[in-house]
Amino acid sequence: MPPTETTLFDAQELRVALEAMARQIADGRMAGVPLRLIGIRSRGVPLAERLAAALTPLIGEVVRVGAVDITLYRDDLGKGARWPVLRGTDVPFAVDGKDVVLVDDVLYSGRTVRAALNAICDLGRPARIRLAVLVDRGERELPIQPDVVGKTVTVGRGQRVRVRLAPVDPTDEIVSASES
Repeated sequence: MPPTETTLFDAQELRVALEAMARQIADGRMAGVPLRLIGIRSRGVPLAERLAAALTPLIGEVVRVGAVDITLYRDDLGKGARWPVLRGTDVPFAVDGKDVVLVDDVLYSGRTVRAALNAICDLGRPARIRLAVLVDRGERELPIQPDVVGKTVTVGRGQRVRVRLAPVDPTDEIVSASES
């Protein structure tokens, strides 16, 4: 039997949260330093693209977006029974001296963000890296905190938070469900 899902955010609430996140990013940007967004594959990338679209009219310039694959930076690589699937890092700009915003869908343990930070730093030395997450569900294993948050939720350890985004998914929504 599939787990029961509870909707935390519908498409409209998700859109409003992304607009608020874009305003926070714009307000906190470094003066005179180019702003770049890097999404963590897979759902961090469409989030970064949507944030960039919302940021462009706010700051008056196009915000470039890249994608980082953290597979080879994971601390559990090789501990599973399956071979890792590489989706590739695509950062079509230099990160040196840039104001980089790392974007992900859900922040939980902090391990994915740690791996992404390592991957970005292998590409160069940004002026600064900030973290923007759509959902912060707390209960960190590592001392990592977001700079920009769409929604903070409290769910139990046996609950999973899932972000669904078109075009990756059929609809835009955030749900919680019991893990099976």
